[in-house]
Amino acid sequence: MCRTGQHPDPHEADDDKSSGAAFASLLEDSAEDLYESAPCGYLSTLMDGTIAKINTTLLTWLGLDREAVVGRMRFTDLLTVGGKLYHETHFAPLLRMQGEISGIALEIKQPDGRMPVLVSSAVKHGSTGEPLLIRTTLFDARDRRAYEEELLRGRKAAEEARKQAEADRARLEDALAVLQQSLLPDTLPPISGVDTAAYYHTAHPDRLGGDFYDVFPIDGKRFGFFLGDVCGKGPQAAAVTSLTRYTLRAAALHDPDPVSALNTLNKVLYERYAGGTGDPRYCTAVFGTLEPDPDTGQVAVHLASGGHPPVIVLRAEGTAEFLPTPGGLLVGILPSAPFTAARTVLAPGDTLLLYTDGITEARTSEDRTGLYGDEALLAFAADHAGKPTPAVIEALTGLLHSFGNGLDDDTALLALGAPAPDTLTRSTR
Repeated sequence: MCRTGQHPDPHEADDDKSSGAAFASLLEDSAEDLYESAPCGYLSTLMDGTIAKINTTLLTWLGLDREAVVGRMRFTDLLTVGGKLYHETHFAPLLRMQGEISGIALEIKQPDGRMPVLVSSAVKHGSTGEPLLIRTTLFDARDRRAYEEELLRGRKAAEEARKQAEADRARLEDALAVLQQSLLPDTLPPISGVDTAAYYHTAHPDRLGGDFYDVFPIDGKRFGFFLGDVCGKGPQAAAVTSLTRYTLRAAALHDPDPVSALNTLNKVLYERYAGGTGDPRYCTAVFGTLEPDPDTGQVAVHLASGGHPPVIVLRAEGTAEFLPTPGGLLVGILPSAPFTAARTVLAPGDTLLLYTDGITEARTSEDRTGLYGDEALLAFAADHAGKPTPAVIEALTGLLHSFGNGLDDDTALLALGAPAPDTLTRSTR
């Protein structure tokens, strides 16, 4: 560059020549060279996942030869066991629905271990809209571990997922099918002189919830019932739910007193989870017994609560009230805990309503910060007092659906009623 009144600087001329040479060299770099030597991994797969093309960068990360990969392996074959499970259950379904997905944390296998990557994929369509292939980009994420929890969209922290995914996989495949059937009763048993109805709302279909309920015979006169909520979600919470359900059933057959049953459950949970395991698990629960009187049509209720929201009694004359059980401690958090008992009698047309806190903690305000709350639920119940028990559950089901995305927790509902003289005994779920 020449300045006015000055001679050209020979060094500047040399710099210009160097820059020009570099630019010319860049222009000579072919698109294929850019693809093969990119600082990220590229591959293209058929719609079934078979690898059709892969760049040198990714092959180097994998420690594989092109001949061993192209046409012989699928994308999931490159992933660790935990990454493959996540791909099949989350990544692939979202890609099919959306046509593209980006920034997902997975791990690929290497000869000496594993390597974290951030994966983005997009479906390429033909001129008539049919899907032709999937283009995928993989970025080295070894220095970005801190981002994994966010990229897994609020699921378990990536560190836990990496440690547990492979260990859980085999156990989950066998246990999920069994637990799914055992966590809730298929149907409620028919009880002469008692109407029963229940509903379970799953807020997250891809996760096992921790809410539970059951109704079962104790002897020729009495029936047991319970409803509760285990802390946490997922397989661990499901395991506690299963243990809780069978413990309460067994405890009731030995001693149906509600306080005694909750004491037994507290001992089992504390010894199993809190006794130095480093992984304490606990729950809230209401346990009780029903004793219908065929002569009067009344149903005697004896129940106890451990840290659970109070049950609601809907009276035939059109009122509703909480049945107080103050002071009940969470079940399983201490080696021994006081539990509060209560009694009531359901006259014909009365209904006992048990629920988990998913319904009262639903976010209902316009800014989604306000909660539905206990008093609103009591008022809603009063509006449906005197109706048949199944109708009460049907109304509450409609209420849950009206919350939309403000309902972000699982909710269990269980209603037990003394049928009015003009209704038939029935049992619904």
